[in-house]
Amino acid sequence: MTAIDELLADARIPTGPRDGFDVGAALRRLAADAVAATAKPHPDTVRAAQAGQRLSVVCRWILNRPDAADHVDRLAQEPETLTDDRHLDVDGALVFACLLHLTDHRESAQFWWQLAAGAGHRAAAYCLHLHHLALGETREAQHWLHEVTDDVLDSEAPDSTFLATLEAVATYVRKTGSSRTNAPTGGLEMEVDRLATNKSGSCIIVQRPDRRLADQLHDFTRR
Repeated sequence: MTAIDELLADARIPTGPRDGFDVGAALRRLAADAVAATAKPHPDTVRAAQAGQRLSVVCRWILNRPDAADHVDRLAQEPETLTDDRHLDVDGALVFACLLHLTDHRESAQFWWQLAAGAGHRAAAYCLHLHHLALGETREAQHWLHEVTDDVLDSEAPDSTFLATLEAVATYVRKTGSSRTNAPTGGLEMEVDRLATNKSGSCIIVQRPDRRLADQLHDFTRR
């Protein structure tokens, strides 16, 4: 045998089973580790998931309000400018943002929530709080929560009790599956997608809703 043959023989990887290795026990340990990993998700993951669920409940509740379609109708008829809050139906902007969120246009929803929140709409600020919390963006979430609860300019700002009640209602509605929180389907989603295809190269929908979408929302709320 040559020196090379001896080296190759020494380097050969054994293919037989190791003495004392319990395959069954190893598999059971892997299964237990997998169960432990899924049973105890990270607290940040749980918090983000819960925030996303609460936001969907709040959005559906806002969309089902009797005057939701009227506000979107007014928003559709206002001048095509976004630079002046005096020409913005902030309630319409809130409803439109919630509709965008529920139809999976999340960045566009954030844009319209910010417009409404910038005009002083606290519900829009609360939606932004939940939106950023669901994304794991804690700093931004805290900023918008402060905008909700800040009472410097408004002595009737919602307090922690009000927010806790809102959280409890959102949890109840999510668990009971209230029919008043059904996500928009069919015609509404098609109208939002139509607006999305006409956004002129922008990654978000900045144009106002039109009368076609407002009419579809009227039909949705009547149903």
